[in-house]
This record gives sequence, structure tokens and C-alpha cells, in this order.
Amino acid sequence: MPRSTRVGIGMIGLLLALPLCAASPGEDPALPPATVSAVFAGGCFWCMEPPFDAIPGVAATISGYAGGSEPDPSYEQVSSGATGHREAIQVIYDPARVSYETLLEVFWTNVDPTDDSGQFCDKGRQYRTGIFTADPTQRRLAEASKAALLSSRPFGGPVTTEVLPLARFWPAEDYHQDFYKKNPAHYKAYRFGCGRDRRLDSLWGERRTAAASGRPAAPPAGGPDAAGTGIAGKGWDPMSFKKPDDATLRARLDPAQYRVTQHEGTEPPFDNAYWDNKEPGIYVDVVSGEPLFASTDKFDSGTGWPSFTRPLETGNVTERIDHKLIHPRREVRSKHADSHLGHVFEDGPPPTGLRYCMNSAALRFIPADRLEAEGYGQYRRLFEKGKS
Repeated sequence: MPRSTRVGIGMIGLLLALPLCAASPGEDPALPPATVSAVFAGGCFWCMEPPFDAIPGVAATISGYAGGSEPDPSYEQVSSGATGHREAIQVIYDPARVSYETLLEVFWTNVDPTDDSGQFCDKGRQYRTGIFTADPTQRRLAEASKAALLSSRPFGGPVTTEVLPLARFWPAEDYHQDFYKKNPAHYKAYRFGCGRDRRLDSLWGERRTAAASGRPAAPPAGGPDAAGTGIAGKGWDPMSFKKPDDATLRARLDPAQYRVTQHEGTEPPFDNAYWDNKEPGIYVDVVSGEPLFASTDKFDSGTGWPSFTRPLETGNVTERIDHKLIHPRREVRSKHADSHLGHVFEDGPPPTGLRYCMNSAALRFIPADRLEAEGYGQYRRLFEKGKS
């Protein structure tokens, strides 16, 4: 159909011309000042608009396409599966009223992250899930939320949702925008026929209900999770941890986490979750949850990997000589999960002169304000003023 009938004027046309991570205040009275945007792919974009529209602080949702190389694609092109684009939504929100972390929780609880073939009754690459990040902060938070999901394991099966860099978001045709409002009977019949809500309720339960109100659910309580890996909501207990078998780890971890921790892999520098993370908190083993490092010992080594002057708990790290390169190196592994973490070098700053150069994929970051909730309250003193 002609270009003029596909993308109309008003907010959609305006947003197409705006920067990807900000809406310009004053140009459209419908948008509050200082709005920013987030882009998510969760299968049918008709079904992804309503849960975000219901969140206080969300100003608008736009259905569209992201992830492919075809410029200004049409619905027919994207639905053919040949463009590389996915159906996606752009969420315009006020960060003073709702956080990106809350939007991530809404996203997770409205998709099936274990389905690599599409979503519900829609199959194909164009319907696969994804989090498209516009800047390093979004990427770090998205990677951290995925790592937390892998750690808490609210359901079985691997998490196949990808965290991807956002090149550009293309708004879809006007008739797709707010489809659930314009064609409620058609929308409800489609959603029910796809079994979307039945599957989401079985996956997420009360956590989905909590996310729908914009309130993150409380962390799960009690001991190791169903897979026997990690301590969800109860910190770290070496007496109850038992390392899972390889098949379980392969299903539980994403490819990068599995390759790094189980096969001594190395992630790319400057392209990982925590290399530039400056938030206060601790870093735990992504497999076991055992505490490894603290932000109080983190420094910018210029290498593109998270670096620390010393471990938080020396009893949770071990070393062995790595002969894979010409010169031997001191490999660092976690004590209880035996995860490969990285290497330690003698070119660090005072007071130790050491540089523990770690892989983000081997770690899970727990912010200081979440330590009590996740069972690591004994480390809260590290971040209280005047204490160390």
C-alpha cells in the first residue's frame, strides 16, 4: 500500500523522526517532558501493547518492527519472515514515574521466554522474543534481569530470549496501532484462540499479576530452586548447594554463560553486562549464587572486562595454572560451582596490586538495595556510610 496510508501524522510520525531513546518535549502535547523509550519483541504486537499501556508512567506504546535490515518495512514483508525484523513495540515512558527495570518485569511476564520458535500460535523468526537496547545502561539492566531470571528459575526450560542492540525501530501501519481498542472483538478472539493467557498464567502465576500493577513481585522464598541451582531469595548456603549435571546446566544457562563457566570461554571486551557497571552491590556466581566480588573492590582496568582488586570471600574462589597460551596464567574459578570466572594478574592497583579480570557471563549482580531481599543482608554493611 502507498507510504502515505501506512504511516500517518501525529505521534507515530513524530516518534519516527525522534532519537531512539528520547522523545523531544514540547513538540507533542500528548508526551510529557523527559520521556524515554524502550523496545521489546514479544510475538504479536497487538498483544504486547495492552500490558504496557496499563502501567502508570507509560505515555504511549507503538507497534512496529525491529532487528532487521530492510528499511521502512511493510507488514507483508515482515510477516513473510524474510526481512530479519521482528514484530516489536516501542514503549514511551516517564522514568520519573516508572523504571526500566519495571518495564523489563512487565515484558518477561507477558512472553514465553522458553519458546525459540515464536510465540504462542505465531511461529517464525519474526515472532521471536527479544529485548532491544538503545544504550549501555539498558543493555546492562536487560542482561542483569535475564541473569536473575536464570537464577530464580520460576519455570523449567531454557531462556531463549535475546538481548540485542537496537539499530532502529520502524512504526507499523496505522491500522495496527491500538488494535485492541479499535477492534476489541477481533483482538479478544485472536488472543483467546492463541491460548496466550493460559500459557502465561501457567508460566508466571502471581508474578504476572504483580507485574500488571507495576509492582515487581517479591523474590521467591526458600532454599535452592527447582533445578537445584542457585539460592533464590535465601542467599548462599554451601551446605544445600549441589552442582547440577551438564544437561541441566546447558538448559539453565544461556549460551554465553554456559560457554564461559563450563568450557573456559572468554566474552568480548567492552561488550558484556558489567564491564562499566558502577552501581553499588555484590557479584555472585551465576550457577551457584556464592558471593565472589563487591563493587567496593571494582575498578576500571581499561580492559573492557569487570576487574576487582580482591575477592569478597576468599573461600569461594580457587586458582589453578592455565597453560592454554604461551605464558601460563592464573585461572580463577568458583569454589563450590567450579565455574570458570576469569584470570588474576599482578598489574592491579593498591592495596593488593592484583587485577581479578572476570567474565560478566559468569556473574550475577545484586544491587546493594536488594541484598536483604535476596538473602545477602550480611553484606549490606559494606555500603553503609562510614562502614567497610
